This record gives sequence, C-alpha cells and structure tokens, in this order.
Amino acid sequence: MKRISAIAAGVMLVTSALCLTASAQRGPAFTTLFDGKNLDAFNKIGDANWTIVDGAVQADKGMGGYLVTKQPYGDFEIKAEFWVDTPANSGIFIRCANPAMPGGDTCYEVNIYDTRPDPAYATGAIVNVAKVATPIKAAGKWNTYEIRAQGSHMVVTLNGVKTVDVEDAKHARGPFALQYGAGVVKFRLVQVRPL
Repeated sequence: MKRISAIAAGVMLVTSALCLTASAQRGPAFTTLFDGKNLDAFNKIGDANWTIVDGAVQADKGMGGYLVTKQPYGDFEIKAEFWVDTPANSGIFIRCANPAMPGGDTCYEVNIYDTRPDPAYATGAIVNVAKVATPIKAAGKWNTYEIRAQGSHMVVTLNGVKTVDVEDAKHARGPFALQYGAGVVKFRLVQVRPL
C-alpha cells in the first residue's frame, strides 16, 4: 500500500511540474484592452464617431480615425474580434512609430478591406509587406484576428486560417491601433499578451 501511495505521489509531482513548465512556456496571460465597457486603454485619433453599442465599439461616420493603445508593444500576440460590412475599410495597425498619426509608412497594417482594388493586400494581408496567402471575406459576420509579432517574424491568422507568415524588420515597437476608414466597423473583444 505504501508503494502505491509513493508511486501516486511521484506521478502527481511529475504532472504538476509538466503543467508549470507548459504554463511558463506560454508566457503571461492575455490582458483585455476592450471588453465592451470602456475605451480607457485607447486614445482616439481622427474624427471617426466611435461609440460603444451592445458590447462592441463601432464607427460608421467620419473621414477616418483610430483607437490607439496607450501602451507600446514590441513582441506580442493580439486577439481581436471584428465585424464589418461589405464596403468597410479597416485594419489593425501594429508597432506604430508615430501614434499621433498611424499610417502605412509608420506602422504595419493588418488589413480588413474585402473590396480593396488590389486584392493581394485585402483582408488578411499586411499592406505592402505580405500578400494574403488565403483570401477570406470578412463582411457580415464576426471574425477573429490573431496577430503574432516576435522580432522580425509576423504571423496573421484569420478565423483559424493562417493568411500571412513573413519576416520584416522596419518597425520594432510601438502602440497598435484599430482603424476606421469607411463603411461600418465594429470591434468586440481586444486582447494583448507580451512575448
């Protein structure tokens, strides 16, 4: 009986050690920056009419605008849920060197733009850096972006499908921004985890 107890205790110790090791390898937990209640983690840039409606932040008017995180990030993972209509032009700009003026020259733009004239950089692409490997239309439904940037390596996954896997070292660190460009744009859950 003592031998069985000793074996069971050993198995429990090994299992606990493996769980702790797996947890340490995953890194810190995700931090929720927007949960449907407030925009305290963001600065508003531009004239988009961002409002919180039914647990989502949305815009449908303005010449353009951004919700820019107050904190900068270097190596990170982002999870963001979004909904757009067909004519929408939006995106998530990452590692923005100039948070007061996010744009394609000072950030990486992970695009949300189903009807972009050049479909190579439509929804799922990083504009002017990585063409979309698997085109996916996002309009009319809730979608999930997972964006991972570690050093010069960036991976974009849309609804579980990898759309970009690229190396580029132009921008190393900065806030990220949720964009309103045209149409109806909504973001529901925005989380980040440093790597």
